[in-house]
Amino acid sequence: MHELPQQLANGLALGALYGLIAIGYTMVYGIVQLINFAHGEIFMIGGFGALTAYAALPTGTSLLIAIPVMIVGGALASVAVATAAERFAYRPLRSAPRLAPLITAIGLSIALQQLVWQFYPDAKKAVSFPEFKGEAFKITDSLAIQRADLFVLILAPLCMLALGIFVQKSRSGRAMQATAQDPDTAKLMGINTDRIIVMAFAIGAAFAAVAAVAYGLDKGQINFEMGFILGLKAFTAAVLGGIGNIYGAMVGGVVLGLAEALSIAYIEDIPGMSQLGGGAWSNVWAFVLLIVVLLVRPQGLLGERVADRA
Repeated sequence: MHELPQQLANGLALGALYGLIAIGYTMVYGIVQLINFAHGEIFMIGGFGALTAYAALPTGTSLLIAIPVMIVGGALASVAVATAAERFAYRPLRSAPRLAPLITAIGLSIALQQLVWQFYPDAKKAVSFPEFKGEAFKITDSLAIQRADLFVLILAPLCMLALGIFVQKSRSGRAMQATAQDPDTAKLMGINTDRIIVMAFAIGAAFAAVAAVAYGLDKGQINFEMGFILGLKAFTAAVLGGIGNIYGAMVGGVVLGLAEALSIAYIEDIPGMSQLGGGAWSNVWAFVLLIVVLLVRPQGLLGERVADRA
């Protein structure tokens, strides 16, 4: 049990990463009832956009200076692709049967992967990404926090706080809530629902880009396939927390991250379950947790509050 504080810290950092990506799923679903399965690839493109921005900086640029530039570069790339997808892939299918945009999202996901694989330099293998140098911050004898983990643990709550204030206090945020509740009535009240939907895609994409930078800084590399499994995990987090609830997305991410970290560390120590522990089984236990929660509480941990769907 002396490892518990470390595993909790690892789980919180992993969960914050999942939560940042999950917000994109829940915002889009909250407004247009669309599960954007290409969102994992939006996250991936954010990573490559950030790497491109870093490569444009002078050699030897401090990482503290480079990180804001990377976040902006990644966000620009992610937002550009997400808004283009909304305009040209999803908007024409808005009144189509629900299955049509779902299949389109899956096809778009595969297409984006292959485009990066084909056209980004050296993307056919893992590409090096700048990472934090230096030792972890040692809190106690049993707890040390890596610099990349600290980065995402600070940035994720700040992003959530900014999003919460935006949705609750700004005119555009209130328009998002109105569009989520009743898009037809929102149109009659003078709200440009197309603009609001694009804004939801853009905000989700920007959060995904922040998550991509955090992921690259932690792993020291990115690849064109990284959005697939992380996208599935983030979608799981959104459903776990209550898809359509922006706060539930982060809560679901944290719960999922903690479950993964603790299962990796402790499942194999349970008598008779030594073969079911370790990192290879972490994905399995994540989805087992989802199934259990949905059996008990189908609407997710925080439910789906219409007033927060944005």
